[in-house]
Amino acid sequence: MQSSKPLAGTSALVTGGASGMGEASARRLADAGATVVIVDRDQAKGERVAAELSGAFAPADVTSEPDVGAAVEAAKQLGSLRACVHCAGIGWAERTLNRAGAPHSLETFRKVLDVNLVGTFNVLRLAAAAMADNEPDENGERGVIVNTASIAAYDGQIGQAAYSASKGGVVALTLTAARDLAAIGVRVCTIAPGLVDTPLLGTLPAEARETLAQSVLFPKRLGVPDDFASLAMEIVRNAYLNGEVIRMDAGIRMPPK
Repeated sequence: MQSSKPLAGTSALVTGGASGMGEASARRLADAGATVVIVDRDQAKGERVAAELSGAFAPADVTSEPDVGAAVEAAKQLGSLRACVHCAGIGWAERTLNRAGAPHSLETFRKVLDVNLVGTFNVLRLAAAAMADNEPDENGERGVIVNTASIAAYDGQIGQAAYSASKGGVVALTLTAARDLAAIGVRVCTIAPGLVDTPLLGTLPAEARETLAQSVLFPKRLGVPDDFASLAMEIVRNAYLNGEVIRMDAGIRMPPK
């Protein structure tokens, strides 16, 4: 009979864990028995969530090797690191050429790729190095890493050049990373969310939010952070999911704008 706490005695790392999809994932992992390390730049929120989950908080910039290395080490001190859910990222809207004909900021383009793509790889590689030290389970598995892309990787809208490129990179990374890490028994999957009701969407007026909800195929609602967290936990549980990018978008295909 399977344990109700399948991750008991292990640790998990969740980036962007102080809010939104990261927080929801952290709560799911804690419910499964893991001691969760919340990685975030918001110290007040991160410490609050960590305290509620009897976990730990590690302030970090995901593009920083020392910051992420310290967070991974903190997780290892709490138990074998078996799960990493990477939700940290930033958004940006800017046309390749604006209405006045001025080109997209190259500095901003680099910044978005640095956080969303380089940051993803930085967390993945350091988490995988820690997982390599784990004893394999009955399936030979030592850990699982869940990354976050976006449907913008496929349906990038006007003004999403930087964001779409960064998330497309995460999509392309998924299978290669899974192949690289198969030798040590670490699985890698990516979730590509659609319209999820995160704090960013929460700043929109109610009318705009309802219009977005009605644009979804079915069910006609915005996603919620726990939709993402539920899927992340299924990836952690299901040992036959590997190298896959899963769209979680209720069937929407985004128009140009």
